[in-house]
Amino acid sequence: MQLPAPAVVAATALIEVVRISGLPGRRGAPYPGAVVAHWAGDEVGDVLALIASLPGSAQHRCGFSPGWGVRAYDEALDLPLYEAAFCFSCDEVRMQGPAVPPALATQFFAADTEQAQALLTRFRGVVR
Repeated sequence: MQLPAPAVVAATALIEVVRISGLPGRRGAPYPGAVVAHWAGDEVGDVLALIASLPGSAQHRCGFSPGWGVRAYDEALDLPLYEAAFCFSCDEVRMQGPAVPPALATQFFAADTEQAQALLTRFRGVVR
């Protein structure tokens, strides 16, 4: 999977993990849901490397019902640099934010791979 430009990824200081509860009410609005964890420090690099390692996949259709998302922030912690919403049913990820070029807005990943299952396990591990 492709993340935004390397400089943007390098600027990521904090990741919010979101348990998504629905779709945004308008284009560009954040995905609604509860923030269930924050990842910082070395964890940021580890998670972004895992996301970047997700193998591509063919497009599947389930209606796009993401369950998990991440919001990436720089040191200022004001507005997200980018947000990614993952649907492990249709293997689709949608990214948005000022750092996301249109070509990266919709991507497909193989949800049945070791990398994707490791990411899903990380997401599930933050909800107790």
